[in-house]
Amino acid sequence: MIRAVLDANIFVSAAIRPEGPPGAIVEAFLRRGAFELVLSPAIVDEISRALKYPKLRKYFRSGFDTEQWVADFAMLSYFVAARRKIAPISRDPDDDKYIVAALEARADFIVAGDLDLLSIKKYEQVQIVNARKFLDLLIG
Repeated sequence: MIRAVLDANIFVSAAIRPEGPPGAIVEAFLRRGAFELVLSPAIVDEISRALKYPKLRKYFRSGFDTEQWVADFAMLSYFVAARRKIAPISRDPDDDKYIVAALEARADFIVAGDLDLLSIKKYEQVQIVNARKFLDLLIG
């Protein structure tokens, strides 16, 4: 089974536009178990924080419960501590938490909307791809 880390941008995009590629990825995970999602405490914190931004909340559908949504993902995911120390890899060192989680989980992919991550393309065994490419891989 494919194991993947999704960056916070993918979750935010899925919440705002469920019909887009990030929404289809989330749907494939929640409805079909199409891949194993990897999370870490730092990733969950970033997703939760991003979903609380007032400038984004206005785009969520009525009644969308961000806390429950994140809790559902946390409950269904493969969790890693992501405490491994690595030399800075991304241009934005804050993004290295995704790489650490992927390495600890032996993930196949990081799915990102962040150009700092996407510019890396591959680190060790982990491919870093955008939402469209990952969705194409899932639906074959």
